[in-house]
This record gives sequence, C-alpha cells and structure tokens, in this order.
Amino acid sequence: MSESVVASTSDVTAGYWNPANLTDLTNDFEGSLMHSSYFAGIANYDYLGFATRTDTSSYLGISAIRFAIDDIPDTRFLYDANGAINYDRIQFFSAADYAFIFSYARKIPKLKGIQLGGNFKIIHRNVGDFAKAWGFGLDIGAKFSHKKWSFAVMARDITGTFNAWTHNSELVADVYLQTGNEIPSNSIEITLPRLIFGVSRIFYFKEKFSALAEVDLELTFDGKRNTLAKFSLFSLAPKAGLELGYQQKIFARLGVGEFQQIKEFDGSSSHSFQPNFGLGINIKGLQIDYALTDIGNQAEALYSHVFSLKYGWDSKNEN
Repeated sequence: MSESVVASTSDVTAGYWNPANLTDLTNDFEGSLMHSSYFAGIANYDYLGFATRTDTSSYLGISAIRFAIDDIPDTRFLYDANGAINYDRIQFFSAADYAFIFSYARKIPKLKGIQLGGNFKIIHRNVGDFAKAWGFGLDIGAKFSHKKWSFAVMARDITGTFNAWTHNSELVADVYLQTGNEIPSNSIEITLPRLIFGVSRIFYFKEKFSALAEVDLELTFDGKRNTLAKFSLFSLAPKAGLELGYQQKIFARLGVGEFQQIKEFDGSSSHSFQPNFGLGINIKGLQIDYALTDIGNQAEALYSHVFSLKYGWDSKNEN
C-alpha cells in the first residue's frame, strides 16, 4: 500500500508504522517475519516483530530490523607484493544497519477512540571493520477512531536520532592519502524529525467483502527533497493505498507513492511515481503476504519483492 498505513495498521507491525495502533491487536500475542530483496537483489531488508497486551488498555512490542548490502568486494589487497593481480586476495564485507525498537501503546479510557504510543529505538550501523555507529531515538504516535474512520499522526525521530560514528582510519589511511581523499574522523550523525499524517476508512459490502482505503501525507524537515511539494523549511510527499478483502481471509492491495520530478538530459522534465501491488491470505491465524514494488518499472527505483508471515494466538485460560 505504498507505506500508507499509519492509520490502518492493526497488528504487530504497528510497532514500526505507528505504535499507537498496537492497541488494535485482536490476539493476546502476535509475531511477524518479513524479508525483502531490495532494488532487484542489491540489498536485503529483514524484520522480526512481537507484540502482546499486558492488560485491557496497555500493549508492548519489540521489533528488530536489518538492512544491508552484503558481499561488497574489498580490493585493497588485490595486488600482491610483486605488483601482480591476485583475485584470491579479494575479501568481502557488509554495510549494515540494525534497529531495535521497543514499543508501548495505551488506550485512553476517558477519551473514547484515542490511542497513544511511543517507540524507543537503538540503532547500530557498521561498514565492515572500517566504521561503526551507535545511536538512539524516539517516536510518538497517536490515533483517533470514529465509526469507520481513523485519523493518525506519527512523529518519527521526534527528538532527532543521534548516531555516533567511530572510524578505524588505520585501515584506509594509505589508500585515502594516495587518492587525495580526506581521512575520515569520528563524528555525530543526526536524523531530523518527520511527521506523517494519515486518514483511513473501511467499507463493508454484503458482509463478505471489505475495502480499506488510506491516504497519508509525509512532512520532512531536512531540506528540499524531490517530492511533489518542496519548500525551504519542509517537503511534502503524498501516498495512498487500497486493500480489498474477502471474508477477512483473502486480500489484494494496491498503492501509489514516491512522486518525483525527473530532469532529462535535454533540459526538459517529467514526473514519475511508484505503483505497488500485493496479495495476502489468512489461514487459521497464519497470514502470508507478498508485495511487488514499482510495477512495470514505472519509477526510477528498481523493483523489490517483499515476503512476510504473521501469526496471532491467544493464551489458554486455565481453571
């Protein structure tokens, strides 16, 4: 659904999309796995999530994410002492980002329809043995539901997410000096906040069929991005999604987003967007989902396949 889910997600994955939505869990426990081969196999994105209710109003969740490009050739030792090329001397490394997200959500009994949630994130990044970073950040989400409508806001990295980098400069000093590049030093990287607003509505037809529609608007504050609307202080990126369901067992999904302006070599410009498609099936609590991003290579980004599993279960009541 092109990530237009901050108002409609109602399962364990809400720990990532909008922690306030964890209060919509229909099971006592839920777990989920996801694997995606990004950009036609260049990178891999893996997700593991678990969520549970602690009482009638409170919910907890934990998520682990790895996004990486693996098997990058390290050619520093390609030439041996005699100046001959020896491919056996090539080593490989990974550039990987890890995130561990701890989520808490709560219904507000005195304010009917109001749900609040927050994330505490620990970030670890590494580029082989050359550089590593540790960081932390906070997210805050809220949702208001009224009849078949839902309105949500998600504030990511609300305080700014800080990553402290340490570089093993000795490994690259000789190469950097020979190529005239500046030797890297320890530094702080800050991810600026972003706001995502979402509105969704669900429709039911003859009891067996349903349609869930959502429109999101993402605001970023890190300079002008290549979006439909960009200003000196922020950029706006709209996205929309539609899910069609049959007896809450079979689902088909469509989404559109990533609207961008493309400048051609002749000076002219055109616009592109990314259409996505997905299918899902729910078999006795086990949900299997597949998504294909960028149908027909419409956008500048390469296509990606996304596979995920989700299972929910309830605790057994003992007399």
